[in-house]
Amino acid sequence: MGEIVAALGTVHAPQLIIRPPDEKPEMLDASIAAMRELGKILDETKPDVIIFLGSDHLETFSMTCIPTFAIISGPRAIAEFAGRRYELPIHTEMAEDLLDKLIHEGFDIAYSEDAVLGHTFAVPFEYLMERRKIPIIPFHTNVYMPPLPTAPRCAALGRGIAKIIKDRAERVAIIASGGMSHYPGTSKYPKPEYDFDRWMISQLEIGNIDAVLNLTPEQLDEAGNTEMLSWSIMLGAIGPVPGELLQYTPTWHHGHCMMRFIPPRERRTPVQQALEEYGGFRFKNAGFEFYKHPPASAYQLNRLLFDLRQDEALCQRVIENLDAVAAEYELEPQQRKAAQGLVDVGGAKVVSEYVPQLVEAGAHPLSALMSLLTIFPISRKARQEQLTSAKKN
Repeated sequence: MGEIVAALGTVHAPQLIIRPPDEKPEMLDASIAAMRELGKILDETKPDVIIFLGSDHLETFSMTCIPTFAIISGPRAIAEFAGRRYELPIHTEMAEDLLDKLIHEGFDIAYSEDAVLGHTFAVPFEYLMERRKIPIIPFHTNVYMPPLPTAPRCAALGRGIAKIIKDRAERVAIIASGGMSHYPGTSKYPKPEYDFDRWMISQLEIGNIDAVLNLTPEQLDEAGNTEMLSWSIMLGAIGPVPGELLQYTPTWHHGHCMMRFIPPRERRTPVQQALEEYGGFRFKNAGFEFYKHPPASAYQLNRLLFDLRQDEALCQRVIENLDAVAAEYELEPQQRKAAQGLVDVGGAKVVSEYVPQLVEAGAHPLSALMSLLTIFPISRKARQEQLTSAKKN
């Protein structure tokens, strides 16, 4: 009989790899250390396979097609981010079994055999998986492009996955990658809801998973926590198991959270004290506030931003001749003007300062920020080379 031998939740902040100048290194290092501690649980429990629950950031799937749920079922899981490439084996037979049997649990799961994974997977591959070559099953959930699945729907999916695991033979680890509060690419980016996070952690530490599962997608959007939909799948699979916080890092724009749920152990830190409900946060309940569908008129701009994250050569072309690329993508004048930030970001102290002009031109906020983070090291290198050349002349 199969068994879930490990269940973990982790952050996947891209800054952990990129390390831009607006981050405090000691905060990044604290999160990385906690991720490595989570990785040791894999050595302890020795799973045969890891179901890796990730959330797409418009890196793997473009606006050509946005699946609600998707499994990568080919022979290898390939993740690329910030010039780094990761390759892990996929447990193809189990991935296909999940696809077949989840249909009978009421879930029609999309799949791809060769989709390239983004930083949701790359960051945990770097710091949690490290050199471990345990077969994985990458699982995508749409958490940024409404309509989003509900948390109860995600939990029901988790229960369906657990049922299938039970009827198999493998020892399975579940890793939920995402969270906590952050608003990448939006006006609220520098103001995460840390107290909301701390309240949510306090509830998860006593096994009150309904604290998460009772939140609507719109409320999760308000609180900067739509990525908790990936955690909701894990919570559905394991049930009301008390978690243990390993590390919560409140950076200037993101609450990093690392928690363990299975296997249980004697607690090493006190349970977080429960704050008032929602940490005092007051929901407006007025629909999606931060992540909405971009206008159709901005399709070409969003296509460019998506392509940039897949193609380093295109990043270089943008830096060397933005006008030519803008013409190729048929950008409108305002979009061309906003795209200048992709070139200028190399000299920025705060990468996100170029996001608003892209969003105003119709870019999806998250796509704008992720594209800037992707091109930033390339743009910075080009800028440094120009300065060096100018000094020599």
